Amino acid sequence: MWATAVGVARVRALETAREDALFRDPLAQAFASAGGRWPSSAPRPEDEAAQRRWLAVSFSIVIRTKFLDDLLQQASASGIRQVVLLGAGMDSRAFRMDWPEGTRLFEVDTGAPLDFKASVLRQERAVARCARTTVAVDLREDWPGALAAAGHDPAVPTVWIAEGLLIYLPEDAVELLLARIGAQSAAGSRMGLTLGSRGVVERFGADAAPGSAASMWVSEMPDDPVGWLAGHGWEAAGRTLRECAAAYGRPISTPPQREERPGGLISAVRR
Repeated sequence: MWATAVGVARVRALETAREDALFRDPLAQAFASAGGRWPSSAPRPEDEAAQRRWLAVSFSIVIRTKFLDDLLQQASASGIRQVVLLGAGMDSRAFRMDWPEGTRLFEVDTGAPLDFKASVLRQERAVARCARTTVAVDLREDWPGALAAAGHDPAVPTVWIAEGLLIYLPEDAVELLLARIGAQSAAGSRMGLTLGSRGVVERFGADAAPGSAASMWVSEMPDDPVGWLAGHGWEAAGRTLRECAAAYGRPISTPPQREERPGGLISAVRR
């Protein structure tokens, strides 16, 4: 699945090239190029349905990236100095964002994507702007133990990011992940999640090409994500892609879809 992370990097590279970019990711093109996906083409123009899907997914990646960038900046401003990126993929926030002194950022993912990423970072001579630690472990295994061994301190607040991750996990795995995050989160910890909107698996996965990202989507958001997270000990707020896009100056022109409610961009605080 990590090849999907390279595809996400391609989208971030395209956004970075815009004059009105919502963020700049100087490493994104290097990840995409090294992964053999730059300048990979979008679906053929004659395949209008595939074009629409590609554009919709790309747009959502851009908006969620900006949403989580803002959440991380707010968490840092509140004094949090521990960051954990779950399923980090080609995330380059350790290198592209300004971090307060003393910040420790942990990237949790399996060995293959982390090794690929390390090779690109060496090639680019990239220098992290915080103390960055990679934790090579499968999220189906004892990742909290591996994270603790790498130096994470559950006694102090952490900001957790699970971006584009939960949609790939079955419901029981999502519940276990949330329970484990909660067990490692001191009061005041924060969390940013992206959840698959209601109906998205059916709409995008029904005719998805085998091996594509959408073909691996299995999990949508609960009917009441705020209540669901309250049950896990988090005070959460959700925003829709449409709401965030409008706030960022990228309004969606098409009429709202029923499945856009409730919001799939989640910020939460541990109580």
